[in-house]
Amino acid sequence: MSLVIDCHGHYTTAPKALEQWRNKQIAGINQPSEMPKVSDLKISDDELRESIELNQLKFMQERGADITLFSPRASFMAHHIGDYNISATWASICNELCYRVSQLFPNHFIPVAMLPQSPGVPTKTCLAEIDRCVNEYGNVGINLNPDPSGGHWTSPPLTDPYWFPIYEKMVEYNVPAMIHVSTSCHHCFHTTGAHYLNADTTSFMQCLQGDLFKIFPTLRFIVPHGGGAAPYHWGRFRGLAMMMKKPTLEEHLLNNIYFDTCVYHQPGIDLLVDVIPYKNILFASEMIGAVRDIDPNTGFYFDDTKRYIEASTLTKEQKYHIYEGNARRVFPRLDQQLKAKGL
Repeated sequence: MSLVIDCHGHYTTAPKALEQWRNKQIAGINQPSEMPKVSDLKISDDELRESIELNQLKFMQERGADITLFSPRASFMAHHIGDYNISATWASICNELCYRVSQLFPNHFIPVAMLPQSPGVPTKTCLAEIDRCVNEYGNVGINLNPDPSGGHWTSPPLTDPYWFPIYEKMVEYNVPAMIHVSTSCHHCFHTTGAHYLNADTTSFMQCLQGDLFKIFPTLRFIVPHGGGAAPYHWGRFRGLAMMMKKPTLEEHLLNNIYFDTCVYHQPGIDLLVDVIPYKNILFASEMIGAVRDIDPNTGFYFDDTKRYIEASTLTKEQKYHIYEGNARRVFPRLDQQLKAKGL
């Protein structure tokens, strides 16, 4: 029996005190005298337990998931707000909470780090937080925002040397990055319905255009939400690669790029597993996240993605790799932690 490892979970049910503290922090940008102290935020272990047991853990158990790779709420990262110091403080608080959850529920949650990114700020400023999260908290991966500006795309493409300090640290620690934007501050782009999926597609295309993985051959990215448009327009991307005189997509990208299963209907999952090799697909649900309702066509939650995998034409061996094997390979530090527990 496979472990079911959800590689894409966010702390979307954190106690209200976290959001209240954040609102005060944002207000304090223009009124420094109102800026809260980190010590002002007080969340007990009992509050953390309640926020998890009645939400994420309850659904995990009902749906048959064993472990969630758990990171701060993506839409709350909001790297476009304030300056680096604002982001650094906020990232530190959010990462610590995810770590505390992992300590309270060590058999079910393993932390993944948010970075203290800020538009126009050198990426080397993120390295200390990566060090802290990996060495002190046991984080097995990071979330990397390719657009800290929140929809204006002011940062260089992911293939630019601007990002290399983070990549060098990823290689040093052998951790992957999920490429995940945050809240859209652009009125044309809905956060979860447009900005997220646009960013997935854009990031994939940036990697296609460049030669990043020749420079960093062991670098690993997870492109979430089923890969944006990539799997569903695979012929277009294959053709563009040919026009650009790049190698085949399999050779050029698929040793380094992976897609998750946050696709919320059966036809989408069926297409994903038909087009993308199973070795490049990691199970994920992103629950409780972008879509929280029950699908009237099925009677089950849209983000109950395990049902779609079970109903697909995948073989038992292929399902094992999507549920467990690929995650252990893409997240070596996760594999180490599981082996230390005898799993």
